[in-house]
Amino acid sequence: MKLPIYRIGLLFIALIVLLLLAFAAIRSIDNRKEEINIIPADYNFNPSPTYYTEKFRPQYHLSPETKNMSDPNGMVYFKGEYHQFYQSSGQWGHAVSKDLIHWEHLPLAIVKDELGDAWSGSAVVDWQDTTGFFNGKPGLVAIFTNFKNGVQSQSIAYSSDKGRTWTKYEGNPVIPNPDVKDFRDPKVFWHEPTKAWVMIVSVDKKVWFYNSPDLKKWEWTGEFGPGHGSHAAVWECPDLFLLPVEETGEKKWVLTVSIGNNTQTKGSKAQYFVGAFDGKTFKNDNPPYEKLWTDHGKDFYAAISYSDIPEEDGRRIWLGWMSNWRYPFSMPTGTWKGNMSIPRELKLRNIPGAGIRLIQEPIEELETLRGNPQRFKKQIITAGQNPLEGIKGTSFEIDMEFTPQTADAFGIKVRQGSDEETVIRYEPAKQELILDRTRSGESSFEVGFAEKMTAPLQPKNGKVALQLFVDDTTLEIFANDGEAVMTAIIFPNPVSNGLELFATNGTVTLNKAVYYPMRSVWRNEDPDDN
Repeated sequence: MKLPIYRIGLLFIALIVLLLLAFAAIRSIDNRKEEINIIPADYNFNPSPTYYTEKFRPQYHLSPETKNMSDPNGMVYFKGEYHQFYQSSGQWGHAVSKDLIHWEHLPLAIVKDELGDAWSGSAVVDWQDTTGFFNGKPGLVAIFTNFKNGVQSQSIAYSSDKGRTWTKYEGNPVIPNPDVKDFRDPKVFWHEPTKAWVMIVSVDKKVWFYNSPDLKKWEWTGEFGPGHGSHAAVWECPDLFLLPVEETGEKKWVLTVSIGNNTQTKGSKAQYFVGAFDGKTFKNDNPPYEKLWTDHGKDFYAAISYSDIPEEDGRRIWLGWMSNWRYPFSMPTGTWKGNMSIPRELKLRNIPGAGIRLIQEPIEELETLRGNPQRFKKQIITAGQNPLEGIKGTSFEIDMEFTPQTADAFGIKVRQGSDEETVIRYEPAKQELILDRTRSGESSFEVGFAEKMTAPLQPKNGKVALQLFVDDTTLEIFANDGEAVMTAIIFPNPVSNGLELFATNGTVTLNKAVYYPMRSVWRNEDPDDN
């Protein structure tokens, strides 16, 4: 039966109306998505107003939601993401970021198995598929230490899905234990001049070097350590990278190692060497007895640099675990323990009277977290004056420059409260920067936690510049554009939020100071409210 023409016309009109309504609905949904998506998806803000608000919780440092965070592991950049793996009780915790500031927590990546715990290590992008794991495409390979029954060996795992899932190599361990007690923390990188993978691994109080064509078969090539630097305790978490000297552009290799808990340095510490590397072994440019400390505070350990940052970026970036093996998991933070430092850009600088030294500066991405600045003009500070009176903060950055005058000491006090303060003091006569946490807050969890730390610091062009990052329980000091760095954790009362600039027994010129409240990377909130 044929439909009348007018009914066909009505059906056609109805169909057009339905299509228009559907299109309007889709447009409405899209517009609503745009309204909802005010916060960039990359930032991963948690909608809960109480997320990461526990007592002592840092607001712009990476810390675990629960459980332990210690050594940074497997730091690598791949397909728009920075991967931050870390030790979590013998397994690899995992977080990713697009900007090194806002982090998304992911499930455990590399877990315990029949070969034992998955201890510290590194990760690389196998761009040329030298392993054969990726069908000719690039993929991620993690290199880590297995630990079982007191025996340490090196193993690998690989991922074809941007680090979301990992497959352990069936031929593990790729380097069985060579009958030594301490054999751990492999750092691997591609050495272009020799067209080979290089592994540097800790062996008691030295490091060994290995070469490989495919990350599976390894050959021992040399060692470094005996007679050089500090041997106060076992060497751990080595790194090796090439940096240009700022003044000349000449490139030097930098070897870094962390040193375990010991009485000489009153806890764990970290040191570095500057020299040459030929793909097989390292040669130190400085006198063997000279000790170059990475950080003059107590809480910067196991720092490792990110692998495979694009050449057009041009930076070498690392971060460290903010703790000390004197008190690794005894901090009064409840269900979570430990956090990372802020990421830092590494440079080499020829410092007059000292030589070529490693420089650390906070990455520029941190500037995006700044709230409205409060600026203070040039002025003379005498005893009893405090230009920062009325400024309150628990998570902030402050940049200052001083010209020493007659004062015996000058500096800044942060996290001030009733019977609490953390003091950063410069003494011109000694040319020393002192970080004093003897009255910084809770310290009963560790005998000796309430202590002072010192760093040598010469004025630069007659001036002393201090850049501080305070984030609840964390304090990081960058003096004279990163020439001296001090890192420490503190546990003040949450209401201890005062700041004070001071001078003792004389005057100091404050050339400038800028205070920035810092926004949380975990929640969308106004930083000027913290």
